[in-house]
Amino acid sequence: MIALSKRWQAGASISSHGNFSVTPMSSLWNKLAGRNPRPEAPPTSGERGAQHDRSAEQSSIPARHDSPAEWSEQGLPNVASGPDDLLTATPMPSRRSWRDRLSSSGFARGLSSLFARNPVLSDELLDELEITLLSADVGVASTGELTDDLRRRMHKREFADAIALREALRARLVALLEPVAQPLEIGARKPFVLLVVGVNGVGKTTTIGKLARRFQQDKREVLLAAGDTFRAAAVAQLQEWGSRLGVPVCSQGQSADSASVIFDALQMAVAHQHDILIADTAGRLHTRSGLMDELAKVKRVLGKLDAEAPHEVLMVIDGTTGQNAINQVRQFINAIGVTGLAVTKLDGTAKGGVVFALAREFALPIRYVGLGERAEDLSVFDARAFVDGLLPFGT
Repeated sequence: MIALSKRWQAGASISSHGNFSVTPMSSLWNKLAGRNPRPEAPPTSGERGAQHDRSAEQSSIPARHDSPAEWSEQGLPNVASGPDDLLTATPMPSRRSWRDRLSSSGFARGLSSLFARNPVLSDELLDELEITLLSADVGVASTGELTDDLRRRMHKREFADAIALREALRARLVALLEPVAQPLEIGARKPFVLLVVGVNGVGKTTTIGKLARRFQQDKREVLLAAGDTFRAAAVAQLQEWGSRLGVPVCSQGQSADSASVIFDALQMAVAHQHDILIADTAGRLHTRSGLMDELAKVKRVLGKLDAEAPHEVLMVIDGTTGQNAINQVRQFINAIGVTGLAVTKLDGTAKGGVVFALAREFALPIRYVGLGERAEDLSVFDARAFVDGLLPFGT
């Protein structure tokens, strides 16, 4: 067992249910965000009695000791613009198909519109398809390869009609994604160190909370490290996740050295025999070399305790970013070496095609995709389900 460092003994804090104390974070949220709790309209006389009856059983935050069976019925913190956003729990249907969650994407709408009008098989159809793919951020190279292959096969009369061409397109899209659909394997390494990186605003902290819940359901002991010490309220957001899930959080507060926090967290994970350490990092602009160097420092410091750590460098990509995601991934690969991707926010206005561009450009494993706000909406990437969600049968 490795002795805990003086830095942790002096300044780090750990929150949990069980052997460690928990500091309520709702008031801290208001302090960090510079906001007062949102005022409520005074109840009418007829509502006062009903409010009194409900007050004991209703709360915007589920109890920390809720059973796992109840979690699926309650919202968990998402990317928050403020404390009220983070603490809101909105019940939603427990199950939604990939089609339900991807149907609003630009890619799905474009493909559905193209084939819904029963087009004639022609070069003009392929020209429209090319425009649709480019508009959905599939990328110039990937789009050219797809449409050139379909055009060649069409001229060889391999397709009886536009429906046959559509099914050939579906098969090509699946073939492009299947090699990168590789789930994260924890294996026997203990603690398994998962470092989460990405630019500002992509949803790193939210993804960490959702991953913690997933690992918790797999009966693994998880420790979180609040390594994003630059963003206001980032530590509080991660501690809120820890409090809601009953997962300990190692933190030192804002402006602490990120590498120091994560180093101490690894010592804690070893000392308390946690299965997985998930470390948050500050959002970096990929064009700022000084900030990117800080990530390399984190990796070097972890290597002093475990030569193989981090075992996974998971980069979170915002699905609405488009082709700029390509440059982001390239810069992070050069700075720290990315080993897997998680693409978030694919259920809203995201065009969705960037997943195909990433697969072709880097061939990095795509571990997870974010298809909604709930904790269970972080899904293990499934190439066929993803393509069928964008281009379902019968459209």
